[in-house]
Amino acid sequence: MVCPSFRGGSSIQGVGLGGLCVLLFELKETGTDVEAEMSPALACLLLFLGGCLGCQHRACRCLGRVFICQESQVLQVPRDIPANTTELRFFLTKMRVIPKGAFAGLVDLEKMLISNTGLRFLPAVHKIHSFQKVLLDIQDNINIRTIERNSFMGLSSESVILWLNKNGIQDIENHAFNGTYLDELNLSDNHNLEKLPNEVFQGANGPAVLDISSTKISFLPSHGLELIKKLRARSTYNLKKLPDLSKFRSLIEANFTYPSHCCAFTNWKRQKTELHPICSISQVKQDFEEKSGKKLQRRSAVEDYISNYGARFDLAENEFDYGLCNEVINVACSPKPDAFNPCEDIMGYNILRVLIWFISILAITGNTVVLIILISSQSKLTVPRFLMCNLAFADLCIGIYLLFIASVDIQTKSQYYNYAIDWQTGAGCNAAGFFTVFASELSVYTLTVITLERWHTITYAMQLHRKVRLRHAVIIMIFGWVFAFTVALLPIFGVSSYMKVSICLPMDIETPFAQAYVIFLLVLNVVTFVIICVCYICIYFTVRNHSVVSSSSDANIAKRMAILIFTDFLCMAPISFFAISASLKVPLITVSNSKILLVLFYPINSCANPFLYAIFTKTFRRDFFILLSKFGCCEMQAQIYRTEISSSAHTFHTRNGHCPPASKNNDDAIYSSVPLNHLN
Repeated sequence: MVCPSFRGGSSIQGVGLGGLCVLLFELKETGTDVEAEMSPALACLLLFLGGCLGCQHRACRCLGRVFICQESQVLQVPRDIPANTTELRFFLTKMRVIPKGAFAGLVDLEKMLISNTGLRFLPAVHKIHSFQKVLLDIQDNINIRTIERNSFMGLSSESVILWLNKNGIQDIENHAFNGTYLDELNLSDNHNLEKLPNEVFQGANGPAVLDISSTKISFLPSHGLELIKKLRARSTYNLKKLPDLSKFRSLIEANFTYPSHCCAFTNWKRQKTELHPICSISQVKQDFEEKSGKKLQRRSAVEDYISNYGARFDLAENEFDYGLCNEVINVACSPKPDAFNPCEDIMGYNILRVLIWFISILAITGNTVVLIILISSQSKLTVPRFLMCNLAFADLCIGIYLLFIASVDIQTKSQYYNYAIDWQTGAGCNAAGFFTVFASELSVYTLTVITLERWHTITYAMQLHRKVRLRHAVIIMIFGWVFAFTVALLPIFGVSSYMKVSICLPMDIETPFAQAYVIFLLVLNVVTFVIICVCYICIYFTVRNHSVVSSSSDANIAKRMAILIFTDFLCMAPISFFAISASLKVPLITVSNSKILLVLFYPINSCANPFLYAIFTKTFRRDFFILLSKFGCCEMQAQIYRTEISSSAHTFHTRNGHCPPASKNNDDAIYSSVPLNHLN
């Protein structure tokens, strides 16, 4: 029989008060000298009862070597915790403070659970000095705010596992885990924890597993990541940027919040820091075999080892060398990038990265020049001139959008995974998306209005009372601006989204409203294209029916109108076709390939419109040279254009029986006939 000793002694295994009584009864039945045996039996009984009384508490109990305090009446840690306790459990108590030294000398401690208590500070564990591997599980204590430096020093001479999740931790000091062999650190669900200091793991060996899920941590520490093998950061929405990948020397598994972070590990392969011992044996054997052909070779201790024991590794080499001796490791990462966000830069191809700069600068330059000339011209503001100003502004905005995307692409080149979340969820992408949707819809709307105005002017040329006035055009364009502004604003307020893809277009069709929104815009663009085609066809037949127009003029008019229709078709058709199929959830191309459409087809109108509708017209060239003449340039060309305009006005009024007063109102007629003479 083993006597109980709760302060440094061994435990009673299966011997209780009833067992002692049975033992005494048997001694009496067998006629043994009870008096002789009574003294040690009573001594053991008294020790046992003393041990049991030491484990007794109003709300605590012992279960083997497990000490449990579970009731709300527990306001402080009992002073009589058995020294050989292997597990402590405190939960659903109202303890607010655990005195220093309360757990001193628990050298056999393997687990401590403190849950749902009123604690305001972590317990002092520096006097435990356990010889066992310890799991410290402190969770659901919402009043614990801080982890101070050296908080776990002296807990164990072996490795420790710290589960500190679901507390109210807000601050962790540098060197907080100093002096520990940290196998695992779980800080998840500390919703107010915002920072891990750079030296938080200084002095600690580890952690091997780090869990910061559901916290507000925005940066990982710059030191102490070398030994991490598993990193968990699920629902950690503030962690948008990863440190240098070279710091993850041991990482084999990672779980992040954003798929873009896994892109960092897609093409990144790290060298294995430690190889299995079998790899060393294989290498030594290989070296030995290479030298075996030499004569008079001195046998070393290693060679003797190989000759005696190397045979047993032959099978192992064939079976395990590939996995254990492979020096390159691929990191298993989740969640995987989806089809909308592939692992690539904003401009997936280098050729697109070059072309987008050229196209954006061309669009910005051309439309800026048109705006300056039209606004600075001294000619009367006519309906065509007013509409051209709106078109140039819309196309200028598209050029600015492309330039914006190109700039961000250059800044994030080769490291877009670190900037993807900030870019796509930030104000920059929303601004870029708003800009391009507003500009594209305003451009399409203005092109349609210009086409309708020209058709109306030519069709009803002899009915002056039906002429479109400037006030009519202003009202029509106000409606267009409001419409474009509204549809561009909807994704910001949750109808679709600009943050779905890196190029900030509204590609989110997950909800019925979002899908209806995208389909509406695409179908609207198709309808406007059809309207433009029909109007130009009507214009062609209207002009062709006039007897004053020759057959050669018919061919020229048809060719010029074909150019206008072709540029519109080239811009709208590919994008509309693939976008409509994608909006119906039948994608025909990937997001990577859609960027080709964005760069090569989407801005065609923005680049071509300044030339087709303005720069190639005589009126624009006249205004351009007249403007330059004010600065002392091209004065001769400006004078030629002034003379031509004056003679044209004189001829027009003479043929109609009027005196030839100098008039500037003929700009309206000139701009109205741009489709007919824009190549002149």
